[in-house]
Amino acid sequence: MDMPIQQLAEGRILSRKEAGIGWLTINQPEKRNAISLAMWDAIGAVAEDFAADPAVRVVVMHGAGGKAFASGADISEFDRIRADAAAQEAYGRRSGDARRKLEGLGKPLIAMIQGFCIGGGYATALMADIRIASEDSRFGIPAARLGIAYGYESLEHLVALAGPAVAKEILFTGRQLDAAEALGFGLVNRVVPVAQLEATVSELAGQIARNAPLSIRASREAIEQIAGDPARRDPGRIEALNRACFDSQDYAEGRRAFQEKRAPRFSGR
Repeated sequence: MDMPIQQLAEGRILSRKEAGIGWLTINQPEKRNAISLAMWDAIGAVAEDFAADPAVRVVVMHGAGGKAFASGADISEFDRIRADAAAQEAYGRRSGDARRKLEGLGKPLIAMIQGFCIGGGYATALMADIRIASEDSRFGIPAARLGIAYGYESLEHLVALAGPAVAKEILFTGRQLDAAEALGFGLVNRVVPVAQLEATVSELAGQIARNAPLSIRASREAIEQIAGDPARRDPGRIEALNRACFDSQDYAEGRRAFQEKRAPRFSGR
């Protein structure tokens, strides 16, 4: 059942559920969708809601306004809530909690990118499983131009995605990349015309939503382990997820649908 749009953080974070897809909108276009601490709290709440709802099979995250996906932290609040090391530590705990909830969805996360996707904004996009960008998108990590270090977890994602040589070029130069170069570097999955972006992402998300959730979860976790730190691999966990697929009602439904030459109707059980 489709749900009305929910507004959080004074309307700067929006969420809706539609046809098995959870939509998370970063809605501060006047600041290129910079993310305040209250917005991070709201993102965490939306992620928890989507994770707990079996009707949500896939999540799409995007920025409002067409000019930016996200531009990182909201600098206007730094003097108030990030004035010293202790305040920064508290800020990091809250924003980090929201990031962990977003990464811990247990469901595919798609970043729909239009316009600028810079610095912390790209760190947010890196948490997604799939990134689809419009032709007018711009990417960059300007840490070296600001005299700061990029977060270690974000670097882990970047190196796993693009490899160490590309990651070094991006970090050492701090320059912006257009969408075509980002695609060539493997930073995004696909680049499409602006007018086709939402339709392309909606179609992709719909394909995922119609497939078997247990199968997708097993594949997602196995791929994450293969691409991640070997020390964190848990073959027993992957074997349990695989067995759950073969013992599921969805596996029986998939066989019946194939025999009856119809589209399967998966329940996630």
